[in-house]
Amino acid sequence: MDPLSDVLSLVKPNNYASGGLIGGGRWALEFPAHGGIKCYAIMKGECFVAIDGAKKPAHLRTGDCLMLPHGRPFRLCSDLDARSRDARTLFSGPIDRYNGFRSIAPGDDFMLIGGHFALEGNAELLLRVLPPFVHLRKGAEEPSLRGHLEQLMEEMKDPQPGGFLLAQQSAYSMLVLVLRMYLARGERGGIGWLFALANPRIARAIASMHETPGHDWTVQALAEQASMSRTTFAEHFRRTVGESPMEYLTRWRMLIAGEKLLHSNASVFEIAGTVGYESESAFSAAFKRTMGESPRAYARRRRAPGVS
Repeated sequence: MDPLSDVLSLVKPNNYASGGLIGGGRWALEFPAHGGIKCYAIMKGECFVAIDGAKKPAHLRTGDCLMLPHGRPFRLCSDLDARSRDARTLFSGPIDRYNGFRSIAPGDDFMLIGGHFALEGNAELLLRVLPPFVHLRKGAEEPSLRGHLEQLMEEMKDPQPGGFLLAQQSAYSMLVLVLRMYLARGERGGIGWLFALANPRIARAIASMHETPGHDWTVQALAEQASMSRTTFAEHFRRTVGESPMEYLTRWRMLIAGEKLLHSNASVFEIAGTVGYESESAFSAAFKRTMGESPRAYARRRRAPGVS
């Protein structure tokens, strides 16, 4: 897999709510703090979104996409001075069975669709490189995304057998494509592994670490993967990723180890070997330094039911 797919496979975003909003005139909704990631596309009209802690509201227009990865409260409105109501009162009511949307206010000047994703795995590596909100102008008009949005709308408007799964798949594809577009469009000066993937040489080194985390990697060996000198590679990696190559490698190894601790019956010693450690004590020390607790304490606190 590629590095973004690797990280998402650990994060395990699970779509548990797909839907849409429709309305006209003046309206405003206050959304409380939420878990997971919300991802929306503006299919018609325009609105403003004000994120708790952001310097100023963002103006969204038809075709724009919005991702909210950190669960902060936010306000979605037609006008900044419109009177707000609690969004929970809207979502506690029935869905319009005719078109699958929840009505904000009379009219259809505005239409939004999207999904809410629970994060079942360790999301730290993904969330630490994402801002409070991602605003992609005209993202929904990209051919790669447009088809999935149309599929999602179709399943909402006219539910058919298997439609729930198709809607989930379309919403998940929307999330992945928004992340991909955010990476492709880039943010000048952005720091983190996600931005570093835009650099083919650094991306090769990151992909190598992800592909064989148990290999005895050195900075020199990773520099060779990137076709760079050791010094140039180390400096460029730290500048773009925000940490040294070996710090990133250790973090990635510990995230993989954490996943194995929770979802396999392998011993700590066996897991240590799969991520490049010959001794359990060295692995345990690195794990505690990175994850904040010992492997066994981590497993006891978070282990999935049914795994002994």
